[in-house]
Amino acid sequence: MNNRDNLQLYRLYAPLYDRLMRAWTATARRKAIDMLQLQPGERLFIPGVGTGLDLPNIPAGVCIVAGDLSPAMLHQARKKLQEPVGFIVMDAQELPLPDGSCDAVLLNLILSVVPNGPVAMQEAWRVLKPGGHVAVFDKFLPEGSRLSGFRVLLGWLIRQIGTDPNRQFREMIRNIPGAHMPVDAPSLLNGLYRLILMTKPVVTVA
Repeated sequence: MNNRDNLQLYRLYAPLYDRLMRAWTATARRKAIDMLQLQPGERLFIPGVGTGLDLPNIPAGVCIVAGDLSPAMLHQARKKLQEPVGFIVMDAQELPLPDGSCDAVLLNLILSVVPNGPVAMQEAWRVLKPGGHVAVFDKFLPEGSRLSGFRVLLGWLIRQIGTDPNRQFREMIRNIPGAHMPVDAPSLLNGLYRLILMTKPVVTVA
């Protein structure tokens, strides 16, 4: 997968995405947002907002910055919320935000889509304030499982439509120092999809 191919795919998907994804992901999306315990005035960053299916579930008064690689997807997202949202065309692997500038980051169905999931995770962690939270809803290979020949072939086929079912979450966080993970729970399809909450430690100076 690469950004050029993803742009082409999501230009096609944009008008159809909500009909394909809304109903069966709605509950998990809400749970991911609830885990963040967002408060009015906090700044939430969504680097892969897609068509904006998460936006109606964000509590009132939260400052939202929402980005996506695909202008076509952002066009759909702009229709979802009446409150002001900062929409930016961006690459989740190279975020245009300063370090520690967000109270929370929402990563719903993005780490399995970007070309380099660990880099996207590192960037999300970089812009998160100490003490802030990252919520993840996505599909991952179960920890400790081995890739069978069938799973390798299935993964190759699914990657042709823009997502990778064979990534492991431990690879996503291999370069994340000191991450605390209070929630890692199975979600959809017998645990293929997971809900994960991470907290960035506060560094105290003695």
